Amino acid sequence: MAHETPPQWDRDMCQRLRRGEATALAEVYDRFASLAYGIAQRVLDDEEFTAGVTHDVFAGLWASPHAFDPRRGPMRSWIAEEAHRVAVDRLRRRPGVGRDPDEVAAKVRAASTAARADYIVTAMPAPLRDALELTRFQRQDCAQTAARLGITEAEARRRLRLGLQLLSSAHRYTAEAPSPSPAPSEGS
Repeated sequence: MAHETPPQWDRDMCQRLRRGEATALAEVYDRFASLAYGIAQRVLDDEEFTAGVTHDVFAGLWASPHAFDPRRGPMRSWIAEEAHRVAVDRLRRRPGVGRDPDEVAAKVRAASTAARADYIVTAMPAPLRDALELTRFQRQDCAQTAARLGITEAEARRRLRLGLQLLSSAHRYTAEAPSPSPAPSEGS
């Protein structure tokens, strides 16, 4: 997987950040800045705002290293979620964005789906990602993909099917929390 880190690396980085080691922040930034930037770019589509989000994610990690807890998941996921959260917050407060809540919500949903799709593609196993890239983005058929990857055509189809199944889950992702259920009436 792209930029995957073992759990021990995440725990070590967490400890080093909590001790205030600037080199730890530099290592985390080198590894994950492009991820944070890409997610923010999908949401905001503005280089200045995107750079600000990337800065805020890593400045926030430096200021509050306890915000990341390696027991709750990998650092890569935490960085991705934090970049998305900060970018959506900026989008909602951004000058020039219509104040129509439905318009803002639609833009957030579209950006969230695109960011989730990007994350899914970069996080999927390399064999699935390679088959997906060759067939969908480079417009090769399954026979060409199989030949290029040195696998059977049936295996190329299987990898493509699995990759597309993973990618199809992107539209089910929503940045909004579910609406709270109405309070029960007194007569209930």
